[in-house]
Amino acid sequence: MSLAPQELENSASKYAAEAIRLDSQGSRGMAIQSYQRAIEALVKLVQIYPDYKLNKVYMERANAYQNRIKALQMSHGLDDDRPNPIEDNNRVEPANGHGKGSAGSSSGGSSKSGNVETLKADFDDLVMKDKPKVSWDEVIGLDDAKRAIRESIVYPMKRPDLFPLGWPRGILLYGPPGCGKTLLAAAAAAEIDGYFINVDAASMMSKWLGEAEKNISKLFTMARKLNESEGVPVLLFIDEIDSLLGQRNSEVGGEVRVKNQFLTEMDGINGKSKESQLYVIGATNKPWSLEAGFLRRFQKRIYVTLPDNASRTNLFNQYTRPLNTESALKIDELAKITDGYSASDIKDICQSVQLRVVNELFESGKAMEANANPRPVGTTDFREILKIRKPSVSVDMIRAYMRWSDQFKAL
Repeated sequence: MSLAPQELENSASKYAAEAIRLDSQGSRGMAIQSYQRAIEALVKLVQIYPDYKLNKVYMERANAYQNRIKALQMSHGLDDDRPNPIEDNNRVEPANGHGKGSAGSSSGGSSKSGNVETLKADFDDLVMKDKPKVSWDEVIGLDDAKRAIRESIVYPMKRPDLFPLGWPRGILLYGPPGCGKTLLAAAAAAEIDGYFINVDAASMMSKWLGEAEKNISKLFTMARKLNESEGVPVLLFIDEIDSLLGQRNSEVGGEVRVKNQFLTEMDGINGKSKESQLYVIGATNKPWSLEAGFLRRFQKRIYVTLPDNASRTNLFNQYTRPLNTESALKIDELAKITDGYSASDIKDICQSVQLRVVNELFESGKAMEANANPRPVGTTDFREILKIRKPSVSVDMIRAYMRWSDQFKAL
């Protein structure tokens, strides 16, 4: 059974590629059969491993293939009485334009090519390339993390002559979700006026159904070209990097090849000229799932912690600034009673308080009256929300981060 996931995903990849080729050539009957086989392989994979985190993407692809089958049948008078395995498996509706709107609207030859293309994963769909406008002031607290990133990225860019032994180019940011890992990386890219390439590792692993290692290579090639051709620093930010480098009981979809490809690319970056300004920043909420062999490629391993009391005070000041608040609102008190809450938790709390008073206004029937506004929010509103809004990070999880940090942290 250990090979079943890989075999099923490879089968789906093979049938899907064959279906798209036949579809492009106009062999519609054979294309339908290949699409159907790809769907059956994906559905079987989801059924056997119902808790696998990539199942949603698999079902999105299966829905796209099913919609293409329907489009071919409708436009060419073909009937298919076979049961739909997707509907039998509690169908997951497709997202991000890969479902009915993208693959199921073909009505003839003129649009055939475009519809077939929607079934092929586009590299650009998974990569966000930008020069962010984020200042360090927006990164509240996290002083140790900011210092470690500055000395690894910002200072070498400004004065490379001060680093005769080179500098770290692999940085791992780990810690609870919602604590600012992405914001840290974006702020570093903004300070050095560099490109920020943001990639979701989970999508990278699944969208191509077995071709992820090729796209790892393409990703690093794009980053190197940007760095070399434009002469600007490039930060390659890989979120959920444990999806690429995590330990598993069984390998799915050629994950061994993906890991080897990533190792090769990282070794290439670390072995480049000491003047290279290409960095890989990985982020994970589960550092303990990373294989030990990969950790040495990340010379800096930075714990992005929950906000302390001073940081929570600053966060509440920032998120309540646009709100209409009572003059007696006690920000210091709010900071004290939200110990253990993440930065995103605090933002959600402030948003919930605002929704509370807006809801009151609508329920009063006065919302549409001229100059009608919600009442000011006060400390009592926050306390009421905190009764039903608990921290998103458990004490046990924090203990796990601390244990891992004791072994592997590298500032």
